[in-house]
Formats: sequence, structure tokens, C-alpha cells
Amino acid sequence: MPPTLLIRADASVSIGTGHIMRMIALGQAWQAQGGEVHFLCAEITSALEERLASEGFQLSRISAVLGSKEDLGQTTHLITDTLQADIQNARVVLDGYHFGSDYQLGIKAAGFKLLVVDDYGHADFYHADWVLNQNISAREELYAKRSPDTKLLLGPKFAMLRKEFLAYKGWQREIAPVAKKILVTLGGSDPDNVTLKVIQALIDLDLHLKVVIGGSNPHLREIENFIQSQKDSTALIEVIVNATNMPEFMAWADVAVAAAGSTCWELAFMELPNLVFILADNQVEIAEGLAARQVAISIGRPSPDALVYFKEKLSQLAVSHTERHRISEVSHELVDGSGAKRVLAEMVADSLLLKRVEPGDFKILWEWANDPLVRQASFEVPSIPWEEHLEWCNRKMADASCFFYLASFQSGEPVGQVRFDIENQEAIVSIGLASSLRGRGLGLAVLLKATALFFENSNAKKIHAFIKPTNHASVRLFEAAGFSWLEETQCKSQTANHYILNKDAHGEV
Repeated sequence: MPPTLLIRADASVSIGTGHIMRMIALGQAWQAQGGEVHFLCAEITSALEERLASEGFQLSRISAVLGSKEDLGQTTHLITDTLQADIQNARVVLDGYHFGSDYQLGIKAAGFKLLVVDDYGHADFYHADWVLNQNISAREELYAKRSPDTKLLLGPKFAMLRKEFLAYKGWQREIAPVAKKILVTLGGSDPDNVTLKVIQALIDLDLHLKVVIGGSNPHLREIENFIQSQKDSTALIEVIVNATNMPEFMAWADVAVAAAGSTCWELAFMELPNLVFILADNQVEIAEGLAARQVAISIGRPSPDALVYFKEKLSQLAVSHTERHRISEVSHELVDGSGAKRVLAEMVADSLLLKRVEPGDFKILWEWANDPLVRQASFEVPSIPWEEHLEWCNRKMADASCFFYLASFQSGEPVGQVRFDIENQEAIVSIGLASSLRGRGLGLAVLLKATALFFENSNAKKIHAFIKPTNHASVRLFEAAGFSWLEETQCKSQTANHYILNKDAHGEV
């Protein structure tokens, strides 16, 4: 049975749609690795319900007050009795500010591994196995009250993007001399109708506005009536309801106007200069962090004075090619699109064991090494004879500068190997995975776990990786693991991409 991801999250006019939307990104990544995804919702909009169905996700309904004991009871009953989830392999995710410490403790008491997605440290105590805060404002002190074994996944490197955005990985933005195309996207619900206030502020400018409105926005008719009444306005305005192609709109735009929520990480990935409004208390630190990193212009809360300031700042940004180019470059460095993979790797790594290679492992290592795809990716293509392999393994085991790990599931099934060869406090890494287990996100999980263990147990300060330019899968793997491209070089008389990871830059695993 494929492992199941069970996601408890909600969406409404008051809650917004951001919790569900970012969970769709996580669900897509889990699904792509062969797992099943099941949402449990007490509140959800019809548009999002249709979206979950279109993704092939299952949906069960909770009929209780959000975050209550009844909510917890129904959730655990659905997971354990109705869905009969495999406790060892399933993972439960909570995304919502109503899931406090008691709710988390109830999920843990049922025996499940738990990921809590958070934005500002809302709970009194965190009982989760992992706490994910993908915001630029994330910091450890927000989670000082947590279980000793709780792992923190903090910052935009864990920003989860839906697969429609990942299709734009490597895309390069062209910066227009003057910005004319403006994307307005202020959340799925926008209860205070800030969208209309933004349109009113820009109605007399020579701009082309594309205004994206969520299906749960109660002000759609009011917005449409206002636009229709402005026949003589300078701005050209298009309204898009329930957009399913947001990356296309972001690629089209020169500048975006958004709320300081999850959309900011999508805008950063698309390298789109933007101005952000604070529409909820939990967005204050995000807006401040974006402004401090000069990734966005923070307008603050949408007061009348702030809207005047907004119009002035947008007009200035529109004519400054230099400033928009700078924001675009900084944004590119903030979000790389591998966030969901990193989150899943952390969740999978928990089920893996690492040990130093022993003589009993030599045969499986030989079989992996002679896999045709492994030989093709290697800088030494011919098959390796058993006697040569045996001699090599014995030599590596006797070498104190070689850290050679075998990864396996807790059941004992071998998963892959990672080897680090040290010289002068710097190491060269190689990794291999069982062919039957490729495509399940295990490579990243193994590499992250092995890298953390290696840095902990050695005096090495840097790790180098040399990859054939045609080995795109390995390039994606090492980039997701935090390695940075250094140069094109030669390895065994062949062209190689040289990647490097510094110990100081290596995060918690």
C-alpha cells in the first residue's frame, strides 16, 4: 500500500484559502513520489473542493468546531478507523491556527508522525515531529516551547510551490523599460475588499491591470459594477475569477500587488517585483522581513493614507527599470522551487537508518554500482569486476579518511549508499540509490541525512560534488540539498559541473 499523507486544513472567507493552497503543493509533491493524499476539512470553498478532486486527492469532511475536542476525535477516527492509515508509514499534517498543543498531542497519542505548518508560533507548545514555517520571518525562538525531538524547518528554502510554478524553473524574466502590466492578487477571500481600493487608486493611470479574485470573495459583484461604471478610466482592467494558471499571470506582469502571505514566495520564485499590503496580523513580520531584504515594498495596512502612498510607490517603481531589475535578482536567490521536496525529504528521512558500511554490504554495493544508469552517470563507465570491487571496498574500509554509509529502511531493506572521501578538511561525495526505489524522494532524504551525520562526525568544512552536465537528475538532487554551483571543470578527463556545500551553510536535518 502506498504511504498516505493526511492533511487537516480549512478554507473560508474568514480563514482565507492560503492554508489549503500550500497544502496542495505539498500533496502534489507527495503524490509525485507514489503516495496517496487525503484532505480532512471542516470548512472548504466549493472552488477548492473542485480543485482537490482535479488533483486526485481524497476529501473527508469534519463536522465540528474548528480545533475542538470533537474535531480531534473525528479526525483521529477518520484516520485510524475509516481510512485505516498505516501508522508506521502515514504522515499527518496540520495547517491552521486552531490546531493548538492539545490537538497536536492527540494526533501524536494516536501514534502518527506529525508535521505542523505554522506562520508565527501560535501554539502554547509544539508536540510535532516537525514544525514548518516557510516565512522570511521564521526563527527558532518562536518555537522555544517544543518537544526535545521536534525538528524545525524554517525559512523560504522550504517554501512549497505548486507544480504549475515548477514548470517555470530556470525561466528568465525580462524587465520592461516601463512597467505597464500590473497583477493584483490579494488572497482568495479578501473580506475587507482591499482589491476594490487598489483598483480605485490605480483607475486613472495608464496601466493594464489583471485582477485575480478567489471564488470565496464576497465582493465580486461590487468590483465588477465599479469597473463597468468607469467607462472613461485610463486603466484597462481585466477580472479573473478562480485562476488556475497563476504562473502565466505572474510571467505576464511587470509588477504585482499582493497580500503579505504565501503568494509572496510564488512571486519571489517568478522574480516578479511587488508591493505588499498587510491584511492580517500574521502578515506583519512577513511584510517587514520582505522589506528588510528589499524583496518587496511594504505598504502596510490599507488605510486611506497608505493607499495614497501605494499609488506613489507603484508609480515610482513602474518607471525605475534599475529597481525592478534589482528586486527580481534578489527574489531569485530567495526561493528556488525545491521547498516541497525538502519538506518531504525531512519527513521520509525519519524512516531511514544510516550505518557505516560493513563487509556484509559489499555485494549489494557491487550490484548498485553496476546498474546501467549508474555506470552511465559515472566518470568511469565500464562494469566493475567483483574482485576489483572487493579489493576497493576493503581499501575504503581501512581508510580513516573515508566515511562510507549504507542507508536502509527500519525494516532492514537497503535503500542506498553515500561516500565521503576527505582530504585537507574537504570531502568529495558520491551517492547511489537502489534502482527500484528511485523517484520516491529517497535520494534527497538519504543525502541530507548522510551530509548532516558526516559534518557531525568529521572535521570537514566543505563537501564537493562533481556531476556530468548530462546528469540532470543529480544536478537537481544536489541543488535541492543546498549545494551551490562553483564552476565547470574536468574530472577524469571529462567535463564536470563542480558543486560545493559549506558546513556553515548546512541546515538542520
